[in-house]
Amino acid sequence: MLVSRPSMSRPSDQPESPLHPPTGGATAGYRSAKYTPAEWHSYNYAVIQQAAAETTAAERIQRLSKSLCKESEADVQSRQSEGTRRLGGRLQEIHVLKSELQEHIDKLLAETDLLLLLKTRLEKALEATDIPFGIATDNLTCRERRRGPELVKDAVEDELLKEIDLIRNIQALLKRTIDQVVCQIKINREAKMTLELDWSDKRQAYSVDEQCGRYSNMRRNTQHHPSSATMQDQVSKPTSWLTFSQNNLSRAAQEEHTTLNLRGLVERLLQDTTEDLRFQCAAVDQAFTQRCAHLAEAKTQLELQLTQVLEQLGVQERNIVALQQAILDKDAPQRVSQSRLYLRSHRPNMELCRDEPQLSLVEEVKQLDAILASLQQQLAEARGSLAHLEESRMALEKAIACNTHALLLDKDKCMPLRRRYPTVLALAGY
Repeated sequence: MLVSRPSMSRPSDQPESPLHPPTGGATAGYRSAKYTPAEWHSYNYAVIQQAAAETTAAERIQRLSKSLCKESEADVQSRQSEGTRRLGGRLQEIHVLKSELQEHIDKLLAETDLLLLLKTRLEKALEATDIPFGIATDNLTCRERRRGPELVKDAVEDELLKEIDLIRNIQALLKRTIDQVVCQIKINREAKMTLELDWSDKRQAYSVDEQCGRYSNMRRNTQHHPSSATMQDQVSKPTSWLTFSQNNLSRAAQEEHTTLNLRGLVERLLQDTTEDLRFQCAAVDQAFTQRCAHLAEAKTQLELQLTQVLEQLGVQERNIVALQQAILDKDAPQRVSQSRLYLRSHRPNMELCRDEPQLSLVEEVKQLDAILASLQQQLAEARGSLAHLEESRMALEKAIACNTHALLLDKDKCMPLRRRYPTVLALAGY
């Protein structure tokens, strides 16, 4: 029985493998299939060539692998070092900004505390103005009780009205300044809160980057996060990050400058208002002093004049008594002369003569009548003068009483009350 030899041909796309040699060699009958010597040599040569090629390829891959490992190791180490260095630089940037933020936070806190102290001073100064206002209004009310001609609109009243207007204006100004200070305190606190939030974020970022900087290949607290390299949405850029903090710092610096100017304004305001109040107080006190001096001088003149009037009243009263006595003394001579004339008018016939005695008696009667008329007129004038002197006395006494009352009000009521005027320190809010 003949068995056909397998074909030595193979597809061109399938390489010949030494592990699977071709089944060449003619076999016939019951003989087993065997290679020929040529096929054996060819098979061995192919196996050797294949092994040599694989060995060359393996050596090339090994060389490339070693080179790649070295390059990748160096690149990884370089990139890791660069990342660590950049993290250190970032930490330095964060630290610088965080320090600036902390500095401005401290400044805003200090400026706000100073504003709070100024606010307290303004409130105390505003409260202190109530005392001068009460003193001035009490002085005006007290001086309204002056009597008669002493109820005059004098320099004291003018200065008191000026003082009241000044105090009202100062109170309104202090209230507006307090509102402005409160508003600035609120703005400072908002700016400080913004800086604190930014500082807190940077502190947290600093802690994160510092922890990142401590990561190393020897640490075991690292793990894989494949998606961490994906850029997050809505992240800031270095420019916007820096601009954000710079804007916060600029706003804080602006508020610090505004607060500084406001504090200077408040200090000057308190100083000016204190000086104005004390100056007006001195003007009112000076007006009171001058008015009291005028009142005292007028009282002295009135009392002197009253003394003279009283003296004249006594003299005039004695003069009236003397005139009355003189008139009374003329009554007897008048009766005598008139009786003589009356009796001689009864002479009979030719004896009724206008002789020298008759003419003398007539002249005497006429003279006595004239003297009595003159004395009566003088008595009337003396009585009129006495009445006028009485009126002058009453007027002087009334004027002295009004003057004394006005002097009492100004000197003993108003001026002692003005000694309670607040001190310069109290008016300045201390």
